[in-house]
Amino acid sequence: MIKLGIVVPCYNEDQVLSETIARLRALLTELCEANKISAESAVYLVDDGSRDSTWQLIRASAAEDSRIRGIKLSRNRGHQSALLAGLETAEGDALISIDADLQDDLGVIEKMVDLHIAGVDIVYGVRESRKADGIFKRATAELYYRILSGMGVQIVFNHADYRLMSRRAINALMAYSEVNLFLRGIIPQLGYTTAIVTYDRSERFAGESKYPLRKMIGLAVNGVTSFSVVPLRLIAGLGLAISLFSLLMIVWVFLGKILLHSVIPGWASSVVPIYLLGGIQLLSVGVIGEYVGKIYLETKRRPRYFIEEDI
Repeated sequence: MIKLGIVVPCYNEDQVLSETIARLRALLTELCEANKISAESAVYLVDDGSRDSTWQLIRASAAEDSRIRGIKLSRNRGHQSALLAGLETAEGDALISIDADLQDDLGVIEKMVDLHIAGVDIVYGVRESRKADGIFKRATAELYYRILSGMGVQIVFNHADYRLMSRRAINALMAYSEVNLFLRGIIPQLGYTTAIVTYDRSERFAGESKYPLRKMIGLAVNGVTSFSVVPLRLIAGLGLAISLFSLLMIVWVFLGKILLHSVIPGWASSVVPIYLLGGIQLLSVGVIGEYVGKIYLETKRRPRYFIEEDI
């Protein structure tokens, strides 16, 4: 038997949290009765600065059942930091991270545990399909994974943050100290033995998604800029291409002016370069600025979170 910890980041989840806790408690009981996990196994609920009654629900559940633990961050730090806080704090031979919305299938946790007992250090929960997503979200999500992969980022396709990690994998993860967290990209770099379990993701049980389009775009940008310098190389390549294009334009203007007499005076030499180079420069400065901003945050070495209360 292993001592299992289940880490659940929570942000304004009072509409779904009672059901989530009930299902996780039942799961612990089932696995314990099957002699796969020890009675000291627990669920760690991380309150990421919620503004609703999430923490009150966690506190009440912890008072009723010693297997429910609560970790309250001093303020909202974002999903990745909240998840890391839970992984750093939780006890166990293996830790499973899962969202509180009950979209991920709890039924595959037993398979994860079995694989870990067989010697696997990291077990990824991977979606079988994206039927539960709308057309736009499905298309953009799949495009996002392909872009990351194309830029050289090692990432598991259709995997979010539903996974099991052994204690030595957790210890290895703690060696990473960057402020700009993208755990989906960091964890595949750890190595160790890995496996995949597939499942069908269901609709959210209650409440609203805590990852609107704005946050999804932010996570996507963070994933690219934290693990790949390909955008910077694309800027260099684009600069070379524009330089060659400018040389060709000079030749074209020269031929049109001298031989064909068909060029409108001043048009080719002013309008086209202004619009083209202006747009390219703004885009390039924006991409470089994103990397410089990350360097700025990393050099400060500010703490990623503070724990206000631990029960």
